[in-house]
Amino acid sequence: MPSLKALLAKPFAKYVAWQTRQWASKPEETQQKVLEELIEGAKDTVFGKDHKFEAIKTHADFVRAVPIRDYEGLKPYVDRVVEGESDILWKGKPLYFAKTSGTTSGSKYIPITKESMPSHIASARNAILHYIAETGNTRFVDGKMIFLQGSPILKAKNGVQLGRLSGIVAHYVPNYLLKNRLPSYETNCIEDWETKVDAIVEETLPENMTVISGIPSWVQMYFERLMAKTGKKVGDIFKNFDLFIFGGVNYEPYRAKFEDMIGRKVDSIELYPASEGFFAYQDKQSEKGMLLQLNSGMFFEFIEGDSFFEDDPKRLTVGEVKLGVNYVLLVSSNAGLWAYNVGDTIQFTSLKPYRVIVSGRIKHFISAFGEHVIGKEVEQAMSDACERTNATIVEFTVAPQINPVSGLPYHEWIVEFGQAPSDSAEFSRLIDESLQAQNTYYKDLIVGKVLQPLKVTEVKQDAFKLYMKSIGKLGGQNKLPRLANDRKIVDVLLEND
Repeated sequence: MPSLKALLAKPFAKYVAWQTRQWASKPEETQQKVLEELIEGAKDTVFGKDHKFEAIKTHADFVRAVPIRDYEGLKPYVDRVVEGESDILWKGKPLYFAKTSGTTSGSKYIPITKESMPSHIASARNAILHYIAETGNTRFVDGKMIFLQGSPILKAKNGVQLGRLSGIVAHYVPNYLLKNRLPSYETNCIEDWETKVDAIVEETLPENMTVISGIPSWVQMYFERLMAKTGKKVGDIFKNFDLFIFGGVNYEPYRAKFEDMIGRKVDSIELYPASEGFFAYQDKQSEKGMLLQLNSGMFFEFIEGDSFFEDDPKRLTVGEVKLGVNYVLLVSSNAGLWAYNVGDTIQFTSLKPYRVIVSGRIKHFISAFGEHVIGKEVEQAMSDACERTNATIVEFTVAPQINPVSGLPYHEWIVEFGQAPSDSAEFSRLIDESLQAQNTYYKDLIVGKVLQPLKVTEVKQDAFKLYMKSIGKLGGQNKLPRLANDRKIVDVLLEND
């Protein structure tokens, strides 16, 4: 017989779904209201005064007053917030700084305010409630739920708590979920990932696990440890496990392997959380894409990817976008971000309501495991290794190897040398060392034994030139991508080698 919690979940889910339809059916009106509230809320801040917020009435006014910025552009203001000043980007001081890996200046400190924090929590909850409203499935409500995340231990920085986003969110688990939630707080605080996974395995094995959530690459490691310990499929260990919640990277490359490890198909919910805001979540099992959160204290703008690097690209509101176009996502929020380039590219899969998929990053990247490795980083790592070994290269590209024949996944560097290094193992080690020094996400994955150190594969002379010729892009302004999030280029290069 269903518990009271399971019985109450259905009407609550229907109510939340109804609330969502109210704002989702009026997208432009909803976003205009958000913009007005943001301008009013920040007009007396340093940023608001610098950009004459009191004169902004329309989106056109906002575009004229507030230029597009990435973290580097906003950093002079963020630095003042980090130093402890009030009323800089948003009224008062933030509750937290979410620490993330920066691409040019080390760590980034993304403010989270008392106004923005609730949307991080409500969006995750509402994703589950929409699933219940659509499917009627409440079986999982009474079982145990695991959320694989970072340590909840926070540090103070000038009076503001600092930590990884997932660790911050861990402090906001609703009371009605506390008895269902795993791992324990003590286990969650373990810093070493291998030790932590082993502890999670021990804690969860005897439990009735019904929901498992996390970045696929981390969950895969957990599944593999479970199977190694028991000799059983995950679905046989947890017979009532029927909902997988994920975010951070594209699940599709993992789906077949996951279904094999589980031994059957399970429903899944995709989330689009970031330190800058919880942007979207999957609201329908039957529809592609995630519902853009237009009513969560965030004002969104979109720039067509093809025109993003022009001098004055057109900034579109939600009412001006089209299906299937690659857009760079900008966000202004009640956390104090303004026309902020998140770095992601998205595409709309539906306009009624507005649903999106994450199509990549505005620059070439690898994030098959959540590492966000960019071109600048791999080029610097290659330069460092060549300088220290006197090697020279003709060309190179990098791709993830998600399903190796044996061992952990890794990054594969396909290199055509001009002069090969005398010690290839040392050359690979130096590249890996440099990449870890530049990118803390990548380092965490190596240290946590989610990835093994990168591997360098040498290809024969003219391999890249022959590849470019084969696709009709030899010469001119055509460039081979330094890195990709799939193996399409690499597989062809290796096939022809």
